[in-house]
Amino acid sequence: MTTDLNDLGLFVTVARAGGFREAARLTGLSASGISEAMRRLEERLGLRLLNRSTRSVVPTEAGRALLARMAPALDEVQAALAAVHDAHGRPSGTLRLNVPLAASRLVLPAIVPRFLDAYPDITLEVTAEDSFVDMLAAGFDAGIRYEEKLEQDMIAVPIGPRTQRMAAAAAPAYLARRGQPAHPRELVEHACLAGRFASGPVAQWEFEQGDEKVVIKPRGPLVVRIGITADLMVDTALAGSGIVYLFEDWLRPHLDSGALVPVLEPWWPRFSGPFLYYPGRRLVPAPLRAFIDFIRAPG
Repeated sequence: MTTDLNDLGLFVTVARAGGFREAARLTGLSASGISEAMRRLEERLGLRLLNRSTRSVVPTEAGRALLARMAPALDEVQAALAAVHDAHGRPSGTLRLNVPLAASRLVLPAIVPRFLDAYPDITLEVTAEDSFVDMLAAGFDAGIRYEEKLEQDMIAVPIGPRTQRMAAAAAPAYLARRGQPAHPRELVEHACLAGRFASGPVAQWEFEQGDEKVVIKPRGPLVVRIGITADLMVDTALAGSGIVYLFEDWLRPHLDSGALVPVLEPWWPRFSGPFLYYPGRRLVPAPLRAFIDFIRAPG
């Protein structure tokens, strides 16, 4: 069976983009031309690879299986071509990162501008989301995650601060009205502004002091989806409606200004900082290699 590699590459692009129109934007081809190429590919294979609707294009079960096998192979070919090209000049191309929102807000701002200045021929695409994704199948070169969420077959490189803390805080008006808790267990009597994981559970609040560790299931007037709506949680705390529990660096500007007051600071838990992770069994694309070398460099 003879199959055009260009059509296979287009299939991967369509599946990752979620539609012909976006794939056309990415490739510079027409949406109708891409749709026709996919029809020809399906006819040659004798399989339906894509379910089409007026709103989206989604891989079928056979399409997902092909994507899982083809995408890494095509990425490897592109990386090999890029490596040959970049051996004769500066690294160029696109680097696609998948990161949690906290990293996009607290880690990357100190890195990205300097990296782009150092490598003007590299385009950096960053997608921030807190739900777990199959990085390779989704078309990303690397991701940023915390240690407990790293996959075992990935190479991990430290990025950003090596130690961070979670922090609890509230507005002075709230504490004047409800009082400052002296122990984490007293939080059950307070209005806690909670976050819910994409998978469903409400995130627990962890505290530790010496050998004592306390885990609290927050209850209160507001529950938000962890991620971009965390700012709503902070704004609600600033308005005096409850206690917020978030990365210390996220809350630091409000703590420094006095708009928020630390709650149970001696109990704030420390944890290791994030890692850049990428597959170890593939050729590292030149833009990713440049980024790795950049974050490893001192200073």
